[in-house]
Amino acid sequence: MSKLKFRLKKNLYRLFYLVLLLLAVFFVLSGFSAIWAITLPVPDFESFFTKQIAEQSTKIYDRTGEIMLYDVRGVRQTSVPFQEIPETIKKATLAIEDDGFYQHKGFQISSIIKAFWVNLLAGEVVQGGSTITQQVVKNSLLTRDRTLTRKVKELILSIKLEKSMTKDDIFNVYLNQSPYGGNLYGIKEAVKAYFHKDLNQITLAEAAYLAALPQRPNYYSPYGNNKDKLEKRKNLVLDRMLDVGYITKEEWAGAKKEEVVFYEKINQGIKAPHFVFWLLDQLNKKYGKENLETNNYKIISTIDWKTQQKVEELAKKYGEENEIKFKAQNNSVVIIDPKTGQIIALTGSRDYFNQEIEGSFNVAAAHRQPGSSFKPFVYATAFNKGYTDKTVVFDLKTEFSTSCRPNSQPLFAGAVCYSPRNYDAKYIGPVTLREALAQSRNVPAVKVLYLVGINDVIGLARKMGIESLTDAGRYGLTLVLGGGEVSLLDMVGAYGVFAADGVKHQTAGIIKIIGPKNDLIYEYKDKVEVVLPSNSARLISDILSDDEARAPLYGRNSLLQIPGRQVAVKTGTTNDYKDVWIIGYTPNLVIGAWAGNNDNTPMEKLTSGQIISPLWNAIAKEVLKTLPEERFAPPTVFYDNLKPILRGYWQGGETIKSNNQETLLVNVHSILYWINKSNPLGQSPINPQLDPQYKSWEYAVQNWLSGRNLTTGGRIKIEQQKDEQLKLMNQINFLSPNPTTPYQKESDIKISLSLPNGLNLNRVDYFINENKLITANQYPFEMFFNPLESQLNDGNNELKAVFYDQNQNTVIKTVIFTLNP
Repeated sequence: MSKLKFRLKKNLYRLFYLVLLLLAVFFVLSGFSAIWAITLPVPDFESFFTKQIAEQSTKIYDRTGEIMLYDVRGVRQTSVPFQEIPETIKKATLAIEDDGFYQHKGFQISSIIKAFWVNLLAGEVVQGGSTITQQVVKNSLLTRDRTLTRKVKELILSIKLEKSMTKDDIFNVYLNQSPYGGNLYGIKEAVKAYFHKDLNQITLAEAAYLAALPQRPNYYSPYGNNKDKLEKRKNLVLDRMLDVGYITKEEWAGAKKEEVVFYEKINQGIKAPHFVFWLLDQLNKKYGKENLETNNYKIISTIDWKTQQKVEELAKKYGEENEIKFKAQNNSVVIIDPKTGQIIALTGSRDYFNQEIEGSFNVAAAHRQPGSSFKPFVYATAFNKGYTDKTVVFDLKTEFSTSCRPNSQPLFAGAVCYSPRNYDAKYIGPVTLREALAQSRNVPAVKVLYLVGINDVIGLARKMGIESLTDAGRYGLTLVLGGGEVSLLDMVGAYGVFAADGVKHQTAGIIKIIGPKNDLIYEYKDKVEVVLPSNSARLISDILSDDEARAPLYGRNSLLQIPGRQVAVKTGTTNDYKDVWIIGYTPNLVIGAWAGNNDNTPMEKLTSGQIISPLWNAIAKEVLKTLPEERFAPPTVFYDNLKPILRGYWQGGETIKSNNQETLLVNVHSILYWINKSNPLGQSPINPQLDPQYKSWEYAVQNWLSGRNLTTGGRIKIEQQKDEQLKLMNQINFLSPNPTTPYQKESDIKISLSLPNGLNLNRVDYFINENKLITANQYPFEMFFNPLESQLNDGNNELKAVFYDQNQNTVIKTVIFTLNP
């Protein structure tokens, strides 16, 4: 018995010492663990609060505030105040992620154990063990490593976060930063992307879908292959909401039956992609990529989203048709406001997301040959030097290479001759610069380029915004036919100078940039520079809007016409049919379009008028109907006292004046006989034969003259400008008021006129019933008047207009209109 007691006592001592040892080991390990935990390096907690500010997406908006691109890193994230997030989203999230969030202190052991058993029984991960606080810490401050060290850091930071922020603030960070699939972060962007709604419009079923996503956002994506899993998890969210008492049985049943539509994923992340990436390239150069990624800028662009959408829609429609009809796979469109230089719309292909046509390549910014659309810059240079729209050159087969004889025979082996053809393979003899430009005739254009000088044309084009042209020697005389590479964006900007009366407004894509503290980083300021005399710009606009002058090429009322608008338009087709261009403008809009193939394969052998004009016309009609009608100011050209060939008389260069009548002595030569290139308005050259082109140009003219009954020494009467202006003034007609339309006393009546091209009016005096109404001094001499203030009669009234030109000609026009009693 005593032995038994002894052994028992001995075992008790052993057990006691063993317990002591285990306790000692436990306390030692606990001490080391505590020291390890305390000394464990964790991220600077202050960086968490900094991150809430810094990691908001840099966004690009259109001019009206429509978000286009979110974050240069490809992230879409917009923070929203906690009180603006609907309760349905909050409760759905709490039910599936952490229904004890408002009770625990940062973590819950019971949640970890519970999640373990739930996932084990389900055979898959359906519930996480981390609290919302832990997930905020994990997403904001820690890596995704599955290690004990990271888990301990997560617990420590979660406890600290709970002591530093309110529960609502922590929950708000979670809802604003959690991933919801792809590049979507935060509940606001998820709602907008998936449902195209505002937060306050979300339904219970939609909220359940959204709450289901953050655990595995790409796995549960509504666009992926696991839609059945998403549906199952959405139902689990609703079940959990019912279990914890967040919704009633009726709400639960209704949400389960609700049919939810997810919007298409395509284009979801970006709008106007060609423009956006072009703009980001400019921004990266100015501010640096890293700066843009981290500084939370709000960028307001110049794009008008409604116009952009319409342009993209029409570009895709006509692009698909052109591929079938003309083997032209692609197109590009640029619209600019010529009064500001701001880009209104830009698409670099018919469909950015079409990989078969390399749709992501931005043709609008690429350098391609512009064909005849470059000609206006050559003619503008000519007008700067004193040539007029009536100046005559001969449209005849002409050899321009000095290495060849005038009949295009090489002077030596290997010599390359150059004798360009017109689009119709015809030559029409003497032609004015107005006719030559309007009808896009090639031979006259090459002659004008030679007369004004390649360097001067390039200099003007560069001033107007086409900076890609640098090497005059490389282009030669082919420059006028589109031999130099330019971008559609630069061309549209340069045409804006014509529209703006010679004033250049720097092309711009940004209205303002706002920093994270609502500070103004950048604001658009119009950079204005006069680069072209206004009268030269007006002459170009007047010619390109002259439907009668271009009729031999396009026919009257072609697709280059927009009913009710004065539009100046120029097309271009490269010789190899790889590019077709069209650029048209009014005083308040410039629209340029291109069609072709990115790989430079030729299209069908048709002109730009057939391939690209339908797209341009459709866009112009859509966009212009939103803008007020504006007309170009007419050019002022005094032809009297100029050399005959500069004012339209090609038959000779000497005149005789007697009894106020001027006659021309017939003596036909090419323009080089009469014009000194260095001083077109000066004396005729003493030895024109010294010009290297003279022999070839004169050879063509004299051959053309053979068989024509033009006797040297004969006389031709020269019509004075005064007489010409009088003829034009007699063509003026009233557009409004209309004699067949009864007018009301309560509404203003508009006075508008039909004014022929080339007319130079000084002023118009308006009279009603012989009482002076007003004097109009500015083109287009339109105005409104109030019937009550103008003392009109009930019934018929007479509006009289007295027109005065700069030659003191006067013409009177009247119209009778009716005023209802």
